[in-house]
Amino acid sequence: MDELLVTWLSDDEVYSRVLRMVDDARKSGKSRGLSPSSPPLSPIPVKKADGKGSHLNSGSSTNLEPFNRSSPPPPVSPMEGSSDLSSPLPDVPASLVLPPLPTHRPLGPGQSFSSRLPSIRDAFGISPAEVSAHSDECHPSRSFDVGRVGETSLTLRHFVKVTKDLCGFPTFFNAPLFRRIRSLYPFPEEDGEDVVTLCMFERFWNDEMAPYDRHERFFRLVKRPDRRYIHQEDFHPYVQELLDYHPGLDFLSNHTEFQEKYAVTVITRIFYVVNRCHNGKITVRQIRRSNLLDAFHAVDEEEDINKVTQYFSYEHFYVLYCRFWELDHDRDYRITREDLLRYSDHSLSHMIVDRIFDAAPRPFPDAAVGNSSANGAENPEGGDSVSVSRSREHMSYEDFIFFMLSEEDKSNEISVRYWFSCIDVDGDGKLNNMEMRSFYAVQLHRMQCLGHEIVPFEDMLCQMIDMIKPRSNNHFVVEDFLQPECVRVSGALFEALFNLNKYLLFEQKDPFMERTKREDEFESDWDRFACVDYSRLAMEEEAREEEAMEIDWVTVDDDDDDGDEYLGNREAPF
Repeated sequence: MDELLVTWLSDDEVYSRVLRMVDDARKSGKSRGLSPSSPPLSPIPVKKADGKGSHLNSGSSTNLEPFNRSSPPPPVSPMEGSSDLSSPLPDVPASLVLPPLPTHRPLGPGQSFSSRLPSIRDAFGISPAEVSAHSDECHPSRSFDVGRVGETSLTLRHFVKVTKDLCGFPTFFNAPLFRRIRSLYPFPEEDGEDVVTLCMFERFWNDEMAPYDRHERFFRLVKRPDRRYIHQEDFHPYVQELLDYHPGLDFLSNHTEFQEKYAVTVITRIFYVVNRCHNGKITVRQIRRSNLLDAFHAVDEEEDINKVTQYFSYEHFYVLYCRFWELDHDRDYRITREDLLRYSDHSLSHMIVDRIFDAAPRPFPDAAVGNSSANGAENPEGGDSVSVSRSREHMSYEDFIFFMLSEEDKSNEISVRYWFSCIDVDGDGKLNNMEMRSFYAVQLHRMQCLGHEIVPFEDMLCQMIDMIKPRSNNHFVVEDFLQPECVRVSGALFEALFNLNKYLLFEQKDPFMERTKREDEFESDWDRFACVDYSRLAMEEEAREEEAMEIDWVTVDDDDDDGDEYLGNREAPF
């Protein structure tokens, strides 16, 4: 029911209708002498992203090549200053402050071009009089004319100033924005190059951007014009531009396969955070309530890609993909239940693995039919693709990203709802004693088999009730886990029910270590885990490379009749 309500409220038409009703209620309240109600909530404030762990420096001369398909794939990017991964880890960088908007403020909602004549003149290289003349020619009340070619047109490489300064988009949005304008308002090439004229740009702005705020402009640019939502494939052109031009990703330029996996990782992480109802469709309201646009600006300004831990960190991608690769033994990019049981040294119970496959949220629950180049059928109502349900017998890489982000950080609302849906077997929105006892019985059996001290269910439950303080002692609801005073420790109940290794660590925790953990510079449990695991994986890769560099000299048998023969099937030492 909660998911149905969220989906209903996510519809733009419904959202606009609700806002109109609120405005009408305020006006009626004023007419009766009543004080108006509080204004609508502003977008959720952006948290400052910290650069965690050992960060990468694209300027290093040592790039580790990616492996063939028989070994863990993604290349470790070069370390700062030296490739010696056995040396102490560099200091954790200071907290990253998201960069401000460009010096030239982008045009605001409804703002006319006349107030920005100097910026337009600088971008298009024309005089104010010419700008005014062309503005009159392109006025919406007149028939559309894209203008003259020549001094009033810009090619792709000269369009960056318009993208960055006038529109307020990140630099790597330049090519997609340029292509969008040309697709909406076709214009002949100039000297063999595509161009955008001043009139084309102004018409695009008046039609697509001027009436909206910065979040809705972003939303309207990223989504396809004939759709009402942002879909998974809509982000691909923007992430590809990031891969092509960001200095922190230069070392991936010759590795197409890993570029594709990095793009999939970034897009899936965006849907994990922004698309809270997990239906694979991002609405403008979800964009407003997220920090996505600020994160795009941050990665545009920051040369070290790993300092932007929200969505874009290469270290985080490396950890996610290597963990997936370790489990995908047959290299078909699909994980079975037996594969997932091996995760983190068999820490998960078979019961929770079954529930993950059967009930856990997935990023793209429907396989789109009609949104690929092979099949262009579109839904006539709103332009969204027709979809069919995906099989739950396997877990894709995107599904694994959702699982791993939720497993390694249970102190946020997204992961709490993820695991709550897995434990809530009957789907009534409550975790009762019967459901929790069935999961904990598997844990008790594993404790006995491994020779650990047995913790009775009643003792465990009493401890969790004291920590979480639910409204009712008979059951837990998801809101109990999200209380501000206990959200950081509420994940302990989930550990007790299905992750034996973490539950035993919780029972044996050192108070000093817990205090150190609370006072470190990591923004989240996921950032802390990714830093440690990346260091482990990088050192393992270093050891493998050193082993591969050892030279096995070929011995020659002097007494053999064919004395000049040697083991020719060995790999050459150089």
